[in-house]
Amino acid sequence: MKKLILFISFLSISASIQAQEINELLHQYNRMSVPYITVQTLKMEYDQYIILDTRKKPEYEVSHLPGAIWVGEDFDAKKLNTLRHVIGDNPIVVYCSVGIRSEDYGEKALQAGFKNIFNLYGSIFSWKDAGYSLVDSNDMATERVHVFSKEWEKYLKTGEKVY
Repeated sequence: MKKLILFISFLSISASIQAQEINELLHQYNRMSVPYITVQTLKMEYDQYIILDTRKKPEYEVSHLPGAIWVGEDFDAKKLNTLRHVIGDNPIVVYCSVGIRSEDYGEKALQAGFKNIFNLYGSIFSWKDAGYSLVDSNDMATERVHVFSKEWEKYLKTGEKVY
């Protein structure tokens, strides 16, 4: 029982440290111009959102949120417009590794006239660290997460890091 309590305490402390690190990173690089949605809120209301992956294709192929649509990190209004029939009136969640590239994408989507866009706070790293599932390019569950670079790997606390 003591070991279980210690393990739960360790997980709680680790999650708190990770949240603080990502919080500092997002405050350093983001303008908070796209409203955030937490991984917990997205998980509870998953089927109500269209989820767009704004990372590079090799990152997406390693793993992504189930059902996410890859749009890439470079905003392309024509490409996004081709998805209007899929998006409809549904709110959109954009994500990347931690939430910086996705904010840039979300800003451009808002400027292009899209509404109800949210940036996933902590993005795929926070999603994975919260214990939620990811899938690979074959839609099979995976523990692998592309961490973008050696510098960014420290923000992912769980899963198998891929470069």
